[in-house]
Amino acid sequence: MRKKVYHLSTCSTCKRIISELEIGDEFEYQDIKTSAITPEQLDEMKSLAGSYEKLFSRVAMKYKSLGLKDKNLQEEDYRNYILEEYTFLKRPVFLIGDQIFIGNSKKNVAAVKEALA
Repeated sequence: MRKKVYHLSTCSTCKRIISELEIGDEFEYQDIKTSAITPEQLDEMKSLAGSYEKLFSRVAMKYKSLGLKDKNLQEEDYRNYILEEYTFLKRPVFLIGDQIFIGNSKKNVAAVKEALA
């Protein structure tokens, strides 16, 4: 079964979640700052998540600075922004088999734990 996590190695929240889940070498880790997400990887995440919007982080600093909250973004816009700027990916993103878990909410972390149990 495939196990992969897209994360930022410099992000304390990502580190805390990975530590809390007690995952190790059975996961493939991709630091999205040093190893950019490919269009194929993003398209695969979208096919599992259902939309690019679900993968898009509205708390990224550039979201406000680029004035995106005032724009009516479409799916293609979300895709392009995530590919252009890694901080727009809501993280961490866990791929476990054919399941995807996006973000750092308590509910999401609990779902990852359950999927690994």
